[in-house]
Amino acid sequence: MSNVPQKILIVDDEMKIVEVVKSYLENSGYSVYEAYNGKEALDKFEKENPALIILDLMLPDMNGEEICKALRKKSRVPIIMLTAKVEEEDVLKGLNIGADDYVTKPFSPRQLVARVEAVLRRVSDALIPLSSFITLNNDELVIDTLKYEVKRYGEAINLTPNEYKLLLTMVKYPDKTFTREELIYMAWGEDYDGYDRTIDTHIKNIRQKIESDPKNPKYILTVHGIGYRFGGE
Repeated sequence: MSNVPQKILIVDDEMKIVEVVKSYLENSGYSVYEAYNGKEALDKFEKENPALIILDLMLPDMNGEEICKALRKKSRVPIIMLTAKVEEEDVLKGLNIGADDYVTKPFSPRQLVARVEAVLRRVSDALIPLSSFITLNNDELVIDTLKYEVKRYGEAINLTPNEYKLLLTMVKYPDKTFTREELIYMAWGEDYDGYDRTIDTHIKNIRQKIESDPKNPKYILTVHGIGYRFGGE
């Protein structure tokens, strides 16, 4: 697996909080980026493609709930919300719109780092889709994660279990470039004992089934010298 540090984006308008959290996360081996308002947060997300976002609920230009909703329209990036609100209703509201965890202020930086690590472990262990129905290119491709079913123009596609896991892994992280090793680990786990080049065969088979023109794919794209990324919208 790659030794490149995972990227964390901190979004908070209180500079002291950002500095403290950033220091603790960097000491834990993460690469940390900061944003102090909603627009900056969305811009940094697009530019850096972080592995996790720590998001304050109260920001000067837009609230954390709005940012969370905007992110959830295109990504399943894990989000930990920071808030001074402690009412159960507020916590549940944040979780219902897509936050993965909730930390109330004031908090222990060490506790927050532990929460970050726990959330990252959890999402790497489970294929968490954007929703039960993932629709791409104006319903050309539809993935029903409850029925483990993929349809193209309304017709069911017969994917093998390995092909389905591979496709869903890539869909889960749109525009992320995966190495073959990362795809093997995230789709099939540590116990997989095949060659990493078998990924290429599976990718070829998936393309034959879901692409209009497998030689010029629009969904599963080759990133030369690295691996593959999912390009569907």
